[in-house]
Amino acid sequence: MDLKELGSAVQQVAAEKGIQADKVLGAIEAALAAAYKKEYRKRSEIIKTKFDLKTGRLKFWQEKTVVDPSEVRIVAEEDEPEEKEPKNREREYVAAPIEGEEDLLPRYNPDRHIFTDEAKKIKKDAKSGDALEFPLETHADFGRIAAQTAKQVILQGLREAERSSVREEFAGKEGQIVSGIVQRFERGNVYVDLGRAIGIMFRNESIPGEHYRPGERLRFYILAVQDDPHRPGIVLSRSHPKFIAKLFELEVPEIADGIVEIKSIAREAGSRTKIAVASKEDRVDPIGSAVGQRGTRVIAITNELGNEKIDVTEWSDDPEKFIANALSPAKVQRVEVLPRREAKVFVSDDQLSLAIGKGGQNVRLAAKLTGWKIDVRSEARPEEVQEGGVSVAIDDELDPAQYTPDKAEPIKGEDE
Repeated sequence: MDLKELGSAVQQVAAEKGIQADKVLGAIEAALAAAYKKEYRKRSEIIKTKFDLKTGRLKFWQEKTVVDPSEVRIVAEEDEPEEKEPKNREREYVAAPIEGEEDLLPRYNPDRHIFTDEAKKIKKDAKSGDALEFPLETHADFGRIAAQTAKQVILQGLREAERSSVREEFAGKEGQIVSGIVQRFERGNVYVDLGRAIGIMFRNESIPGEHYRPGERLRFYILAVQDDPHRPGIVLSRSHPKFIAKLFELEVPEIADGIVEIKSIAREAGSRTKIAVASKEDRVDPIGSAVGQRGTRVIAITNELGNEKIDVTEWSDDPEKFIANALSPAKVQRVEVLPRREAKVFVSDDQLSLAIGKGGQNVRLAAKLTGWKIDVRSEARPEEVQEGGVSVAIDDELDPAQYTPDKAEPIKGEDE
């Protein structure tokens, strides 16, 4: 390759990958240094290179660290155990711990180290820890193996630079909503094209019963942005309770401006959600603001969630009033507050099934919303415990760090 054309190639790759040109150039320089060492130098040496984009010239040099004799261990060659070095692996010149010894000094390596006395002959003010450069003859022709080594280093460097750039872009977006296009399905995971990056949504973060089609554009909640290269970088969710809160921020200006506040959310994704809202200004109706005229705002959110039902209730610092509101649409006659955040709620017989809900869903969501243990009973039969009428508040949010592809299961109705 003509080295003079490398400058334009660097700019092109930087633009395509969305990374800085100096990082691309750094990956290329590291690759050329690796190829040079593979072809012309010892594997134990530290070789570096500099490429001038303007002139197309290459400069190679060997780097040695200045050390004091008291800072290293000098081991005679005959004292060293004979070891066969593994193929294609650079030998590490770091001493292995010896049993019974602590704070073992690093072993002196003439290919990487230079003593202070010798260094001062080259550079008068040289001191321990300095790095000295020794110019090397320039070569631009490399063998097949050296070229393969350079290619691997370049690819690895570009991948790391691209990952780093994506992490920097999305690190500040954790906890926000992004729009993405469903790309593919693999082992139950949904891969989403977010533009410069690919996000992943695991099965337990999808809405139960929701079907996804390749090419479909949807909104997602950024659950986590992870640095670990062995884990997915951007973890997405559509079932997280905070996804609802962010959708309301987009649809309701009063919530986005902080006039109306979402105090708590209880959600069973794909089925039903309860949110408690409060207004910071007396003249603003929190429920009316969240629902919108003729329900337009909440309907827009419901459509995004596949017709998931949403109950908007008013928050109150009075436990009795808040618990009664949380059991909406049922009408509560009275609430009896007990110690240890427990409450008995009494309703008329015709409101009993509505207060409990199908499968106990209404009282279960109300318990999550309020953080209280709720026991729904009939006013006519106050001593009788109703089936499904007792629920304890449970925080079922999971730690994003626990999510791995191995834990994902196939999404119902979706083929890989």
